[in-house]
Amino acid sequence: MEKSMKHILITGGSGLIGKKITHLLERKGYEVAWLSRNADNKGQKSFEWDIQNQEMDEEAINWADGIIHLAGAGVADKRWTAERKKAILQSRTMSTSLLRKYIEKSSQKPSVFVSASAVGYYGFNTENEMVDENAKPGDDFLAQVVTAWEDEVSKIENLGLRTVMLRIGIVLAKEGGALVEMLKPPVAAPLGSGKQWMSWIQVDDLARMFFYAIENEQVKGIYNAVGPNPATNAELTEKAAKKKGKLFVNIGVPGFGLKIILGEMAQMVLGGNKASSKKIQEAGFEFRYPRLEEALEKIFV
Repeated sequence: MEKSMKHILITGGSGLIGKKITHLLERKGYEVAWLSRNADNKGQKSFEWDIQNQEMDEEAINWADGIIHLAGAGVADKRWTAERKKAILQSRTMSTSLLRKYIEKSSQKPSVFVSASAVGYYGFNTENEMVDENAKPGDDFLAQVVTAWEDEVSKIENLGLRTVMLRIGIVLAKEGGALVEMLKPPVAAPLGSGKQWMSWIQVDDLARMFFYAIENEQVKGIYNAVGPNPATNAELTEKAAKKKGKLFVNIGVPGFGLKIILGEMAQMVLGGNKASSKKIQEAGFEFRYPRLEEALEKIFV
């Protein structure tokens, strides 16, 4: 173990994943604080930061033994206008740059920095190829965002901190995210061909992976944060609909219709990645929900 890991600072703590990680850390006896635009977070210890003005409470870095960086504008929350694309990029690069600036000047640097990243790094559609962490980046918008984001995180690694990047896939949770959106329509159906791969991870396993990265010194560098058994869009939709008790019709929602509704963002749901979890498993991480049926059972229990 590194120096005593009692204090963990989380950016993006109020989001779905941030809350799960916060609860897990607190159950394990850690003290957690959020780095937030508003220091009033209903009883959660918080420090303030202002990403646009590149300012933050210096005490946050001095307090933290480790940092978990999740902050970033939601990629699926709004249509990708030029303004929204700028927000998606800058919310990640500028927040990371701000953290680096304050870590660099702090006399009490944290031991470890664990950052979210995304399997979008590989491009919006890698078809049937199983991609690992050594694969080349794609050239679409999301791939460019993730590449720029990881470049900023690498600058923090250059400050001498053990640094981990977790390239997150499709997060399965009952509280929000892809699964909730997929099951919103009255009838569940695949998107496009339904053959596109979805590298999914159950949300509790994802929280445990961040915790594992904080606690284990051998974990450093880039890992795919995905389960070991990717599923096609049709398979995932059908099994989720069955667990939810919803009618599934195996007629794909036409791609051209999705492009009209979603614009460029349609790439994200019509394409897919089949990403390997081998590296994180070889680092000692064990999945609690490795199979889709087990993950859905936990969610719809």
